[in-house]
Amino acid sequence: MSKIAPCLWFAKEAEEAVNFYVSIVPDSRIKHIQKNVGDSPGGKDGSVLVVDFVLAGQSFMALNGGTPMDYTHAISFKIDCADQAEVDHLWDGLSAGGQTEQCGWLRDRYGVSWQIVPTVLTQLLGDPDRAKAQRVMQAMLGMVKLDIAGLKKAYDGG
Repeated sequence: MSKIAPCLWFAKEAEEAVNFYVSIVPDSRIKHIQKNVGDSPGGKDGSVLVVDFVLAGQSFMALNGGTPMDYTHAISFKIDCADQAEVDHLWDGLSAGGQTEQCGWLRDRYGVSWQIVPTVLTQLLGDPDRAKAQRVMQAMLGMVKLDIAGLKKAYDGG
C-alpha cells in the first residue's frame, strides 16, 4: 500500500461521505474511525474526527475540519473502468445528488470531482493514426458520461 493517501476535508459529514463512497466503489472499505478526544474545530468530544478508508485499493483519509471548504477541478479522482457497465454503475452512483459535467467528469453531492473513464479511451486517443485519435477526441468532447460504443464508432470513422 502506498505511503501517500489523499485527505478529503469535510465540515462535519466525513463519515457520511465515506459510507457513500464505499457503497458505490468496488474493493472499498472503512479501515478506522477516529473520534475526537475532546472538543475541537471538527466537532464535540466523541464525534467523528477522521475516517481512514480504501477506495478501489487506494487509501484515503476523510477529516471533519469544522469549516466548509470548496473542492476544485485542480484535484480530481480518476477511476479507470473496464467496460460500459462499470462506467454506468460508478457514474450513476457518484453523480446521484451531484452534478454531471463534460468529458466524463462529475462532482458528487459533497463537491468532490471525479473522472469516470473507460480504460479503452487511452488506447483510442493514443492511436498512431492521428485522424482516428482526433475523431475520438471530438466524440469525447461532445459527451457528458463517456460512452464506449460511441467512442469506438468515432474511432472507426462512423
